[in-house]
Amino acid sequence: MMNIILRPWTRADAPALVAAAASSPDLAPQFGDVALHSLEVAEIFIDESLRFDATAKNWAVVEEGVAVGNVGASAIDFRHESAWMYYWLAAAARGKGYATAGLLAASNWAFRNGLHRLELGHRINNPASCRVATAAGYQPEGIEREKLRYCDTRYDVETHARLASDPTPSTHAPALPLVG
Repeated sequence: MMNIILRPWTRADAPALVAAAASSPDLAPQFGDVALHSLEVAEIFIDESLRFDATAKNWAVVEEGVAVGNVGASAIDFRHESAWMYYWLAAAARGKGYATAGLLAASNWAFRNGLHRLELGHRINNPASCRVATAAGYQPEGIEREKLRYCDTRYDVETHARLASDPTPSTHAPALPLVG
């Protein structure tokens, strides 16, 4: 069994982030307009975009000591008890249940820490992301037309949500320890 954990990102993860970004062109939207081609750029991206603070928690999905993905919560709002959830994996880490397990662990963290409603969205042309959301207990809520724009293309997004009062889903995804 592989050694998999979730922990906050550090600047030491910059080489793994560069490698993950290069592993699959479909990850580019996850990084916005940032081309992660150098360690310096990756370190800045970790500091600014993969933060671990009061309003955003980003956990590196770490396989055998190497960051291979991210599970995060942003727009954390304790007044309304809500957050926006997201996840991505390097190409070689896909299909192992890490995204589902990571999303479950991050969701459980959020519920234990006082949040009630967790939301996420995926492009409707990304069925793998939909399977992750559904397996982690997120219910589809509707389509937001042309919500996202990457380059010159607009994408419809299916939104999902999970409430603290929803049943915990049963899944075959491995349980991941969460640090932080």
